[in-house]
Amino acid sequence: MMMKSIRDGRRFIIPCFFFLLFLCIFASINELRFDGRLINFHKCAFSDSNNLPISSAAAVDGGEIRILVGILTLPDQYQKRHFLRLVYGTQKSPAGVKVDVKFVFCNLTKEDQKILVALEIMRHDDIIILNCQENMNNGKTFTFFSSLPEILSGAGGGRPYPPYHYVMKADDDTYVRQENLAASLAPLPKQDLYYGFVIPCSSMDPFKEYMSGMGYLISWDLVEWISESDIPKANLEGPEDKVLGGWLRDGRRGLNRFNAKWSMYNFPDPPSGCTHELWPETVAVHLLKTQEKWIRTLSYFNVTTDLMPSKLYHMQ
Repeated sequence: MMMKSIRDGRRFIIPCFFFLLFLCIFASINELRFDGRLINFHKCAFSDSNNLPISSAAAVDGGEIRILVGILTLPDQYQKRHFLRLVYGTQKSPAGVKVDVKFVFCNLTKEDQKILVALEIMRHDDIIILNCQENMNNGKTFTFFSSLPEILSGAGGGRPYPPYHYVMKADDDTYVRQENLAASLAPLPKQDLYYGFVIPCSSMDPFKEYMSGMGYLISWDLVEWISESDIPKANLEGPEDKVLGGWLRDGRRGLNRFNAKWSMYNFPDPPSGCTHELWPETVAVHLLKTQEKWIRTLSYFNVTTDLMPSKLYHMQ
């Protein structure tokens, strides 16, 4: 009886194997349409790349995940930029992910800026100068996003498209943890994505209002939409984060929304409804207005743990 069951099982398994093999071969040369959506089966593998680790998701996508972090600041903030270069330059990029941090401001207006900023560009190549007059809530953020497709155009010559899958606008008093940011993005869509800390602080609904200006992120297709649509052009004045949320609402864009609360939060001193104590899962800490707050934050995350011993210095 047992031998008969084994033989019957083999008779069932072998036809199933060949049937699955046929499906794989057939699907590799055909395009199948289900529920009006075109699905291409190029490999005999049925998996969701959004649920894969970062390195695997990047491989399925045909390359690395690319993130641009634009820190909006002012031309005269030389010392702050040098400090932030130390902060971000010592972070390790996750496997399969490329994070570029750029400092963003409007046209230079002083002779000393033209010399000192030019030296920064020659040395670090991490500055974007927009064609605008410096402002906070009168279109600077619009100019940033809308200028990127032209600034980064020329995907030919071996350059990938899109140049970045995601673009993040961040304040210069925000500390972004690149590895945790990348890990949180790994399962999320690369299209129509709006990501950040939901306002108001008491809300967990990303569709209720908008994402805080401490650091919000949009996918590249939304960057292109901002550059092409008439909706943003007609509404430039007001708190920049709220204005951008209004663009997406009016344009019915950013329908893939991710509330990064409470991995994004304000520094815990003073206490408020927008904060909690520092913790390892942090994506971004905001309101680092003083050197003391920066040092407390960097100390918590052990940013100097990789400092190698050397006879050149004595560290107690």
